[in-house]
Parts: sequence; structure tokens; C-alpha cells
Amino acid sequence: MASLNRPGGNVTGVVFFSSVLGTKRLELLRQLVPKGTIGMLANPGTESDVERNDVQVAAKAAGQELIIFDVASVRDIETAFATLVQRGVDALFVGGGAFLFSNQERVIALAARHSLAATYSQREFVTSGGLMSYGSNQSDAYRQAGVYVGRILKGEKPSDLPVMQSTKFEFVINLKTAKTLGLEVPPTLLALAEEVIE
Repeated sequence: MASLNRPGGNVTGVVFFSSVLGTKRLELLRQLVPKGTIGMLANPGTESDVERNDVQVAAKAAGQELIIFDVASVRDIETAFATLVQRGVDALFVGGGAFLFSNQERVIALAARHSLAATYSQREFVTSGGLMSYGSNQSDAYRQAGVYVGRILKGEKPSDLPVMQSTKFEFVINLKTAKTLGLEVPPTLLALAEEVIE
């Protein structure tokens, strides 16, 4: 019987789990900005739909107002930020997925320009100037995928290799960005971080 671990056929791979960690990212953002409205950028019709739903449910359960902006183009990103500012959003949750990752420089710059505390799904956003991220360790997952490629090239069948799931997750905070935004990062939040960029 097929499962995530053994999907059947001639298939194997590595699952990154970026989008299913949304509730944890929301919880971390709420520790930094406990009150106010949170805006969310989401790319509809993609793997981030699960994240979107989970974050909506978690925000509602916490009594946090969440305004979701669907973005599928660069123009949508610009429009979403203009609306965020108009609506007085206090923090930003940037959804996972390839589209937002490929537009990370634009999203980070707009969050900085509008002084928004923002959380992202991957550490690359934070090393590029974003505030904080929580997600699977991409380097570790790529290493795992490379090991599988090597095993397949040496003759193993993909169907004999179970799908590996990311087991290494990291929380990264950019204190330089926090300082620029005028945010005081609580010591309890700093203690949770695997990496603090100063």
C-alpha cells in the first residue's frame, strides 16, 4: 500500500515541510508582536494552501486578526504592501513556496520600507536582511537528496529508498534588522534561536 514514506512506483525523494510549519512560525511572530493585526502573503493554488489554512485556524484560535493577501505576480506584491500599510497591519507572515522565495529581495525591501516585523519560511530570507525565519534546514535536505542521487547512480532502485522527511528545523533571527525596526527581541525568543545574526 502506498504512503508518503513509500509512495510506490519508481519514486523517492526528500520532503522539506516548509508550508506545514506555519502555525509554529505564527506562534514565534506572536511572541515578538503579541498584539495587533497580522498580514499574510500567500501564493494561492500552490503548496502554501495548507499553510494558509493552518495559519488562519491558529490565528483565529489565538484571537489574532489575520488579513490574507493572495499574491501571484510582482504587481500583487506591491499592491498587497500598499493595502497592508493602509489597513495598519503590525506584522507580516510571508507564506512559503517558490514564488515568494524567488521574490524574496522585493518582499524583504518592502517589509523594511514599511517597518513591518516579518517572518519567513527559510533562513535565506533572514541572511538577506529579513527579520526571522523558521523552517526546514534546506542544506541538510539537499544533502539528503544528494546521498539518494549517489545511491541511485550506484544502482539502487528509487522504489527501494523511502521518501526522507526533513528532521532538522531552524529558527533564525536577524538582530540587526530588529534594531532597524525598533524591536526589542525578548530573551525567551532569542533562547529558542539556532542562529542569531548580529
